[in-house]
Amino acid sequence: MSFLLKANHTFSNSRLDPLLISSIIALLSLGLLMVTSASIAIAEQRIHQPFYYTIHQGVAMLVGVIGAFFVCSIPIRIWFRFAAVLMVMALVSLVLVLIPGIGKVVNGSARWLNLGVTSVQVSEFCKLAVVIYISSYVVRHNVDLKQKVSGFIRPMLLLSVVGALLILEPDFGATVVILTTTLAMLFLAGVPLWQFMALLTVVAGVLGAVAISAPYRLARLTSFLDPWARQFDSGYQLTQALIAFGRGEWFGVGLGSSIQKLFYLPEAYTDFVFAVLAEELGLVGAIATVGLYILFVWRGMIVGLNAEKRNDRFAAFVSYGISLWVGLQTLINIGVNTGVLPTKGLTLPFLSYGGSSVFVICIAVGLIVRVDYENRLAQSRETTIGRKRK
Repeated sequence: MSFLLKANHTFSNSRLDPLLISSIIALLSLGLLMVTSASIAIAEQRIHQPFYYTIHQGVAMLVGVIGAFFVCSIPIRIWFRFAAVLMVMALVSLVLVLIPGIGKVVNGSARWLNLGVTSVQVSEFCKLAVVIYISSYVVRHNVDLKQKVSGFIRPMLLLSVVGALLILEPDFGATVVILTTTLAMLFLAGVPLWQFMALLTVVAGVLGAVAISAPYRLARLTSFLDPWARQFDSGYQLTQALIAFGRGEWFGVGLGSSIQKLFYLPEAYTDFVFAVLAEELGLVGAIATVGLYILFVWRGMIVGLNAEKRNDRFAAFVSYGISLWVGLQTLINIGVNTGVLPTKGLTLPFLSYGGSSVFVICIAVGLIVRVDYENRLAQSRETTIGRKRK
């Protein structure tokens, strides 16, 4: 437990970003609260234990917070050294999950790696591994990225392999998040605009082709445009979510009083937890929740900017990447819940039920907090040196 003591010493001797920490605590707390509210009826009906999902989410969150403390005790440069190793591990896990007997199939998708006592969703770990690897690539090939087409193409070839493996699961939502986050990070790294736009067009075309290649994906793409036309078929999830939003009105029906979560709205405590939140807390609660996400992403980007100012580009892009990933996935999930985007199997970061999701988010948060700590430590040293010179 020495790493916990070390992390505690780190926090107690530095003033971390209060807005960043507040947004993290608020989102994690709200997530456990909404998982509890959205899953009680289903857990009672299925397992006869109303707090089954709450306990599982709470344990995963506790392990994740402990993991975040551990990450906070490790200098960010250590992750730079092991970035390639993490990427290889992610690729291996994406292959293993496709092997019968090792990969666990749920609802027709082989997204989980069976570890005996538990199962992990490998795409969640892959997102973090990709962010760390691309951050290291930006540092190692900074000149090539800005001056050579090959510098831009090489990481995208690797990501095409990742995307292909994810599509085989299939996990189209994770593919979109990983590819889009990577493109955004490379754009921030200074890739020439014409190269960026050309590859963005190619990626959009490929993703579009993949999206319409399977009947169920095509049904999702078309049903969200007019879900009421197939209210009890492909549009069922969205129409039930929209009913939840309508019932919530301004201030909601009250915490725990949702009707839609009572076996009407599928995946009420996972992909569509935001609809339940809007029903129970209303438009005001939904906007406040979106505000918390905006606050987190904003402060995460500021942490990255401060790291770049002290010439630690790896730390900067780790912060940028995690912030972009969380912001993009949140945007997609809320877009799906409100009918702005086609239905995808993407969780809402911090809020949705899922042990792998909340654990990885906690680890990612730990990395941003570590970067923030190192920023403030460097600033403190510069201030001390400046005072001594005077």
